[in-house]
Amino acid sequence: MSKRLIILVVSAVAALVLPAAASAKDYADTALNIIPSGQLQPGQSAPKPNDAQATLYDDLTPLFDDVTDGDLTTYFKSEALNSLGTDGPGTIETIPDHDGITITRDVYGVPHVEADTYDDGIFAAGWIAAEDRGLLLQQARYNARVAAIDAPGLSAIGLVTQLKSFVPSQQTEDVVAQQTDALKAQGKEGKKVLADIDTYIDGINWWYELNSPSTAPFTRNDIYSLNALKDQFLGEGGGDEARRTQFLSGLKERLGAKKGKRAFDDLRQFKNRDVPTTIDGSFQYGKRLVPGKKAPGNVVIDHDSYETTPAVANRELARAVAPQPVQASNTLMITADKSATGNPLMVGGPQIGYFYPGLTYEIDMDAPGLTWRGATSAPFPGYLLIGRGEDFATTLTSASGDVIDQYAETLCGGSDTKYRYKGKCRNMKTFDAGTLSGDPVVFQTTVHGPVTGYATVDGKKVAIASKRSSYGEDVLDLLFNRRISNGQVHDPQSFFNAASKTPQTFNSFYIDDEHVAEYTAGKLPIRAKGVDPGLLTKGTGKYEWTGYLRKRDHPHGTDPKDGTMTNWNQVVARGFGSADDEWGRAGSAERVDMLDKNLARLKQNGKWTMAQVASAMNAGATQDIRAIDTVPLLAKLLEGTDAPSPMAAAMLQQLVDWNQQGGSRLDTDGDGLIDAPGAAVMDGSWTNIANALMTPRLGTDLADELNTLFSRFDRPPGGQYSGWYQYFDRDVDALLGKKVPSPFHLTYCGKGKLGKCRADMWSALEQSGEQIAIDQGTDDPSQWHSDATAEEIHFSPLPLKTMAYTNRPSGIQQVISFDGHRKNK
Repeated sequence: MSKRLIILVVSAVAALVLPAAASAKDYADTALNIIPSGQLQPGQSAPKPNDAQATLYDDLTPLFDDVTDGDLTTYFKSEALNSLGTDGPGTIETIPDHDGITITRDVYGVPHVEADTYDDGIFAAGWIAAEDRGLLLQQARYNARVAAIDAPGLSAIGLVTQLKSFVPSQQTEDVVAQQTDALKAQGKEGKKVLADIDTYIDGINWWYELNSPSTAPFTRNDIYSLNALKDQFLGEGGGDEARRTQFLSGLKERLGAKKGKRAFDDLRQFKNRDVPTTIDGSFQYGKRLVPGKKAPGNVVIDHDSYETTPAVANRELARAVAPQPVQASNTLMITADKSATGNPLMVGGPQIGYFYPGLTYEIDMDAPGLTWRGATSAPFPGYLLIGRGEDFATTLTSASGDVIDQYAETLCGGSDTKYRYKGKCRNMKTFDAGTLSGDPVVFQTTVHGPVTGYATVDGKKVAIASKRSSYGEDVLDLLFNRRISNGQVHDPQSFFNAASKTPQTFNSFYIDDEHVAEYTAGKLPIRAKGVDPGLLTKGTGKYEWTGYLRKRDHPHGTDPKDGTMTNWNQVVARGFGSADDEWGRAGSAERVDMLDKNLARLKQNGKWTMAQVASAMNAGATQDIRAIDTVPLLAKLLEGTDAPSPMAAAMLQQLVDWNQQGGSRLDTDGDGLIDAPGAAVMDGSWTNIANALMTPRLGTDLADELNTLFSRFDRPPGGQYSGWYQYFDRDVDALLGKKVPSPFHLTYCGKGKLGKCRADMWSALEQSGEQIAIDQGTDDPSQWHSDATAEEIHFSPLPLKTMAYTNRPSGIQQVISFDGHRKNK
């Protein structure tokens, strides 16, 4: 420890503020947060244990929808600006040879930085990144390169969490380094970000020089690559056209060309006028081609012909680290006129999984030109990721906008590595990326991007290549974060201007003392006429992107008329087309229904308190969307019909009771079993219910293939993002005679015959019940219970704490409101 050269002095004064006077005023009325992964990594310690925040997080779960004002300050910690808040006394830490920086650690280990200069603040952030996330930095710095180069079939976050080791080649380093030019192309602002990166790296390397001098110095490429990891993990969408297109071929084979395309359009849910949106207004983006109309810019590959070519030849290794999207961030915001305090309210944050050491950590920054507090992460050079400034706060949810397209390349010259583009037969280029756990990482590229596989069109072989709009520009995301960190953001419009700077695709949220606002960012391509964005694009060069969506055309809005702004990764606005790989963002039934319905029933006198908003979130975190949305419709469908057996009737009754009791998956008595028998009924019956809905039209094989594209249900501990409950809602509603704003082209349950649909649903319950009774050891559905321990949350790659299932933000969750604003507003 002598190498650390850090002077640690326990503060003699248990004051709540930092030792020196803070320069910024805190305009927050309520400012709380929680980061369950905690501040510190293994080997570090603070007065409170490293799992202290995880314990608070877990202890809120059983309160369901009964969160009080006192519970907020009990189960969340302070997010006071430039202050220890209620989390003192503090411990002073200084950085050798940097007298202008003082770091005060509170009882959770959160660093409160006071710096004499702007650069000192940036430097301190680098030091803290190395000190608090050195293990993560070391594991991620090289693995993150695979995201920057779009190595086919490899997930950077997968390499990190599974403790793999990617060794980049010089070719990889040269490509990543080109992001310097991307920043310089942004003019003065880009060059300032570049300078901040250099200062931040100096802080990281100073810590390593004093504590681990054998560690290779960090470089710009490390920061660029870490930004690419964030992009790949959370900030992009699309790029699955090949698998979807071959599914279309299968639909056409079964249903015929026109009906097959109609079924495809139903299932993809590209646009839906009945989606529960986040903001008011319509923002048109993307246009599908109608069935029967020629799509000259698209290619439809043969069914089951697509074979992927991962960059690493070891298929088992490639499967283990394949990309796995995370879709569970949510935000609840209340407008001023619907708030009991007269000021807007926010409870929200990103869901990024449960990692230890965490991907995020907290800093309270007080430096000239830098005043912020909240979650940051290794890619951010002294900038806020999600959190607050003096008089505003921000958060994000993944938008998964369609920024990636796959192209079908026509092969030529009798070779699998030659393709035709703009009339010429060209050679593919070989990208020798390096090695992964000793295995070579090599792939081919075309003018569009990496070759991800091969398929056939009418039996003739084609190559599939992937093009990402943000490729080589991942680091430009920092333009947004710099602005929310340095005081440039002060109202919704300046926030929109900042959010529009990132090429990564996120829904960005803003709150101050008067307004709530949202902006959906991303470098969204404008596709050529004759191209359906849900299908493979013809790679001949005639159907290239024609530009990118203008800032003013991105979804954005302030203060919705209904007084609420809620999002759980669904499409934020009408008219905004879902990406080709996102078939669950525009359903009429969405996870956000749980938040909206909870808010509706908890509201008092037409307004909400912060505790009620938190209650709506916390209830939604353990509810099952099928209990909330599907069960009432299923009961309505079967109302007045005869059950095939007393057990089937009892199963339906347990489902109805579950819905009426709140639809929770809680284990309140701690016996390891979910309390509600209805959860066991649903868990054991859902596959049969889903198949009864879809197989009459699709058949078994295509239904199973659909499950690989859009799963029957993303069951807990998954986030319940995907599920055929969305198809059930739209199809059965229409079957029962409800006027559906965006009806399906085809019918599915019973092929449109009500009696057949009802019979199939009863049969699904009956058949499921027979198996559940065997598994549970009783034919009494009231005694059935699902295993709660199977849904518990475990941190990775290292253990921290086992928590009960909850579906809520994990990167940081804020509970915040403001009652004042800077004068220069």
